[in-house]
Amino acid sequence: MSDLVVIGGGAAGLFAAGFAAKGGASVTVLERGTRPARKLLITGKGRCNVTNNCSPEDFLRNVRTNPRFLYGAASAFSPADAMAFFESLGVPLKTERGGRVFPVSDRAADVADALVRFAKASGARLEASARVTDILAEGGGVRGVRLEDGRELSADAVLVATGGCSYPATGSTGDGWRLAKALGHTVVPARASLVPVRAKEPWCAELMGLSLKNVTLTLRDARGKAVFSELGEMLFTHFGVSGPLVLSASSYLTGDPGGFRMEIDLKPGLDDRQLDARLLRDFSAAKNRDFINALDQLLPKKLIPVAVKLSGIPPDRKVNAVTREERRAFAALLKALPVTPAGLLPVEAGVVTAGGVAVREIDPPTMESKLVKGLYFAGEVIDVDALTGGYNLQIAWSTAFLAAKGVNRNG
Repeated sequence: MSDLVVIGGGAAGLFAAGFAAKGGASVTVLERGTRPARKLLITGKGRCNVTNNCSPEDFLRNVRTNPRFLYGAASAFSPADAMAFFESLGVPLKTERGGRVFPVSDRAADVADALVRFAKASGARLEASARVTDILAEGGGVRGVRLEDGRELSADAVLVATGGCSYPATGSTGDGWRLAKALGHTVVPARASLVPVRAKEPWCAELMGLSLKNVTLTLRDARGKAVFSELGEMLFTHFGVSGPLVLSASSYLTGDPGGFRMEIDLKPGLDDRQLDARLLRDFSAAKNRDFINALDQLLPKKLIPVAVKLSGIPPDRKVNAVTREERRAFAALLKALPVTPAGLLPVEAGVVTAGGVAVREIDPPTMESKLVKGLYFAGEVIDVDALTGGYNLQIAWSTAFLAAKGVNRNG
């Protein structure tokens, strides 16, 4: 008999288990995979973007779905609290561009290992390769869980922290939504969020592997209105575009992606006049060269042939023969290199999934179900998601903290 059974040994599950056990609850964590915290190991390109060094208000501004639901959670366990917590576990942190917080070691394993140690040291029991098939309930409240091997574990409370369905190889297979539905909960259909984008332009494949830093990506809707614009990094792939900027922009690609367009400002530090002056200087220094051979100081080598082709200026034209109108049109291209979305990669390829257990059926101060007493939710299984930059893991920490408090308060 446990006071709490946690379904899912990922970020939210381990975090909640540790705090609930520290508060005096007897806790069992059931992880369907062979080891806990597997998804953490691949976050932030293997570096683990733990949180964002920002205020609770800024955190909520970066939550895309149901930010008001997280108002109390953001205050109860803020990004500053998350940073202090991991530092206290012996994981020194550093803040990088955009407030992104990483372990100084750049090793996601340090964060995952620290969470496992925290849960165990607090008194939680971890069991791997343990898949829950049913949450047992009677009289309007939970009484335990049933496992795939037929065992039943009794518990006064059950926390569902199974994640969404992105990266299913790490254990996020949508089990939590199935379990919630079986108990009467509404589950908002999953869709990809923070996911690479397929592009219509065939030249994207020619740039495969090219990473652009310090560029501005703007996403415009069918009316031409900018719905997203941010400075950062992005990457060209064989199917289109990816990288932090693209992942964030993808969460705004709702409905028909073909109604949107992306623009890449390759020189965001220069306004139109400054860029024209820069081109004049470069062209003056290479006036007897072919146009295609005069751009190596301006653009990455791999990008030059594509930019020249898109400009319409013959590659072998001498620079001193490029007209003022052509030069200015080329500058405009560099300020708004067009990429047309053709669609998103499948939901399984997303960093996180949008959708999940409807927030109207969860009590915001405790993360307890309004339908079934003793049933709690934390992390990505809930219909909340945010932009890239550490905000989604902060959702996990904040909701898990409130769930642990709710269990201890009701225990």
